[in-house]
Amino acid sequence: MHLIWTIIVGFVVGLIAKFLMPGRDPGGFIITVLLGIAGSLVASWIGQHLHFYAPGQPAGFIASILGAILLLILYRVIFRPGSNA
Repeated sequence: MHLIWTIIVGFVVGLIAKFLMPGRDPGGFIITVLLGIAGSLVASWIGQHLHFYAPGQPAGFIASILGAILLLILYRVIFRPGSNA
């Protein structure tokens, strides 16, 4: 049940991040879910290293969205149109 809940929350976080960052991004259901889950992991890692969260404590919903937005920004910088990457 935990895996299903993670996928649902990851999808919602990914959708919100894509909505807040309009433009051309990787699309599809699976990429959106992975973006949300990865955003949550990034936010948890950064928050734990900045001592916002205790070790093992997951990031909150808003921090997860911010982590997903950060990943979208990185994606756009690395894979911008016209780049050779």
